[in-house]
Order: sequence, then C-alpha cells, then structure tokens
Amino acid sequence: RTSRWPHEGVDFSGQRVGIIGTGSSAIQSIPVIAEQAAHLTVFQRTPNYSMPAHNGPIPKADLEAWARDPRAYRAASRDTAGGFQNDGTTTRLATETPPEEIRAELERRWAWGGFRILGAFVDTGIDPAANRIVHNFVAEKIREQVADPAVADLLTPKDHPFGTKRPCVDTGYYATFNRPNVSLVDLRAEPLETFNAAGIKTAARQYDFDAVVLATGFDAMTGAIDRIDLRGRDGRRIKDHWAEGPRTYLGLMVAGFPNLFTITGPGSPSVLTNMINSIEQHVEWIADCLVSLNQRQQTSIEASAEAEAAWVRHVAEAVTPTLLPQANSWYMGANVPGKPRMFMPYAGGLNRYTDICNAVVAKDYEGFIIRQGERVHTNSHAFTSHPPLPDIPEKLWPIIIERLTAAGLMPGAQ
Repeated sequence: RTSRWPHEGVDFSGQRVGIIGTGSSAIQSIPVIAEQAAHLTVFQRTPNYSMPAHNGPIPKADLEAWARDPRAYRAASRDTAGGFQNDGTTTRLATETPPEEIRAELERRWAWGGFRILGAFVDTGIDPAANRIVHNFVAEKIREQVADPAVADLLTPKDHPFGTKRPCVDTGYYATFNRPNVSLVDLRAEPLETFNAAGIKTAARQYDFDAVVLATGFDAMTGAIDRIDLRGRDGRRIKDHWAEGPRTYLGLMVAGFPNLFTITGPGSPSVLTNMINSIEQHVEWIADCLVSLNQRQQTSIEASAEAEAAWVRHVAEAVTPTLLPQANSWYMGANVPGKPRMFMPYAGGLNRYTDICNAVVAKDYEGFIIRQGERVHTNSHAFTSHPPLPDIPEKLWPIIIERLTAAGLMPGAQ
C-alpha cells in the first residue's frame, strides 16, 4: 500500500509491476515505478485531473518577500480562503471573458503549475458552463502529452466537474503512458475479479506480476477517529454518533464528547486548504481554550447538540452552491463502501472560518457547555456567529439560490 510505503524505498528493477488506482498517490508513484520496472500495468477505475507540479527553486522575488517580514507573510497566507498566497482573488467570469483572454490566463497558470488554475475565474466552481471551459483546456493538455488518442481519452475525466475531487499535481505523469513498458487497463471495461498467486485476474484476462501496489485511497477525515473506540457521555460511541455522517461543532468538538478535540476534523476547512495553516490554527485555538479553562479552574468543555446541528447546517450551506457535491469523491465519503454520503470539509475558506472561531471565543465560547466539576459554568446552546455573505457576482446568484432551495437550505426552508 502506498499508505504504508517502506521508508527505505522499494526497488522494482526488472519486475513486472501492477498498480491499482490513479489518484494522488498513484499519480506521484507511477512515473517513478515506470523508470524501474520491466513493465508497469496501471489499473484505473476513474481518471483524475492532474496539473504539472513544476517543482524547482523558489523564485527570488518570493524569497525576498518572505524574508522582509516572515510573520506578516505567514499572516497573509492564513488570511486567504485556501491558506496560501497565490494569485490575487479574481472577480472575472469565464463565461463573460473573451476566449483569447481565457486561453492566455489558463496557459499562464498551467505554466506556473500547482493549484493556481483553480482560481483562474470566479465562476468555475459554481457554473457548469464555466467549469466546462477549464475542463476542455485540461483535456487538451492531456491529449498534447499522451501520444495514443485512445489512452489519452481514458485518462481524461468525464464523470465529475473539474476541481470537485482533490486536485492532483504531477511530474511527468501523463507522458509516462508513452513509455513502451507502461500499459493502462480500464477497470470499467474489464472489472477486477480477484487476486491470485500469479497476480490479478480481471473479467477479460489474467495479469501476472512480481509486485502489486495498492494506491486505493484512504478513509479520509473520519477513519482515523472512528477506528478508535472513543466513547462519550453514557458510553455512546463516536461511530454511532456519526452513523448518518460526521457531526461536529466547528470541526473541533463533538456533542456529548467532553474534552475531545478533533484537529482538522470533519466540518473544518482542513483538506480544502493548506493543511499546515489549518492545523496550526486549530492547535492555537485549542491551546488558547485550555489556557482559558485552566485560568478559570474549569474542568470540561463540550459542544452543545444545538450548536453542533447549526454548524452541520452551515457547512452544508457553504458547499451546496458549488459543484463540489457533484463528484463521487472522498470529500463525500464515496470511496468507502457503506460510508454515509456527506460533504465533510468546510468550504467557506480558512480566513472566514478563522473569523468564525474567533467570534465564538469572543462570545465566551458560544455554543459550548463548560463545567467546573459537576457545576455548569457556561451553558451556551446557540451558534450565531455566521460569517457575512461572500462577495459573489450577481450572475451566479440564481444558480446558488436554486441549489440552496432544492437542498432546503434557504432561510425559512425546511
């Protein structure tokens, strides 16, 4: 498994290797394995979008900007939706931009690499027509890199909008499929049936291997928590509390589980942002909370059920206007059989989320029940620290209102 990769590395020289998966781990692994293996067979169920990493030295101007005031640079990074400094927030709509300008902007961001293409236009995460423009650009880039048109077509995503699954970045991924020792198997055309002593059998044929790599993903956001037999008040298991999907308050605490903090847990920006900044924001918030409790000789804090329910609704309100829920992604828990379908991260942005957390504290830990022994010191049940509405172009509001209404999330809707 790529999740348990030996620290000393693996030498595949001269071996027949199979790899199952074409997500982020596989996209990073495949070019490296292909350079070593006698032959590499890639088993793909669902293709993913991948942008070039273009790893290299940090530009001198960026280093100088950081060196002038590292603290201010870090603060500026955290005061963004994604938690990292990138191109400034755009207000341009792809659907209202001339084609030649769209092309120039997407080419510029593709040449830079990484996630920058995600923010090229403000409407690509909401309007399907705008999203299709970026999809077509990336599909063209895939065709440019892959010599065999049939293979390029298999590697082009068709079942989810661009950016609605965790974006991948790569170094030479698509070009790897031009190598004579690499082949691609479409598991939708020939499903995998079984492993055996010789290798893998699909519905079409037997594939013999010396080694098989499983790059099949993770039980993201909840797996590391509910695999522990955590029990709250009256012995309630967290797995039972989350039976219909993970519920938290601020992605930090769970109702009925006093003094249990979930760092970058479900309901927080976490995986939609720079994880380092998100983790640090949580650690600092938790540390400040513990200091406050200690100073007042208070012994426990837990989320109220009402605040938890209000936060779950707000998390849904933040993501429903977007295209994100339209993908069968691990954001939704779709990669784990039997896992409830629910968009787990908070899509409102790290900067807005930080403001919410700070407002909750300023209201003497609104939505939390704080005790000193058995005596209730603070008994707050409401969550009222909603952020202001984001600055969204007027053209997108009909789409947003339609989606919120359909989901029963418009004010007054049940």
